[in-house]
Amino acid sequence: MNTQLHKVLSTRAGFGLTVLRIPVGIIFVAHGAQKLFGLFGGHGLAGTAQWMESIGLAPGTLMAAMSGGAEFFGGLALIIGLLVRPAAVALAATLLVAIFAVHINNGLFMANNGYEFALALLGGTIAVLFEGAGKLSVDAAITQP
Repeated sequence: MNTQLHKVLSTRAGFGLTVLRIPVGIIFVAHGAQKLFGLFGGHGLAGTAQWMESIGLAPGTLMAAMSGGAEFFGGLALIIGLLVRPAAVALAATLLVAIFAVHINNGLFMANNGYEFALALLGGTIAVLFEGAGKLSVDAAITQP
């Protein structure tokens, strides 16, 4: 196997990271589905694009597609444990934009639309980035001798 690909797919984590990776992935898939498809009470791509434009993230359609796509497909990657490090990079970038463009001025707590939830997801995402997918993952199955 190509050494660069092996570095991307390898994992130092055991079974415990699965407990973190799958629920975080489910949350991201749900949020991405809201943005892209209007599921779970979301506004879909057009509504999300309009809102993003209103807060200065332009062009709104591109920003909505990028964030929704990162969340939906990155979340799927986390759930199945395939290419989790590239997915974690995209998700971390999305979360940093959300924290600093939307939530930071509202303080920490969710009750005030603060950044605590995004920060918790960022922590989980960074853990996956550092440790890899864990033993119960497609990445681990690919890299096992």
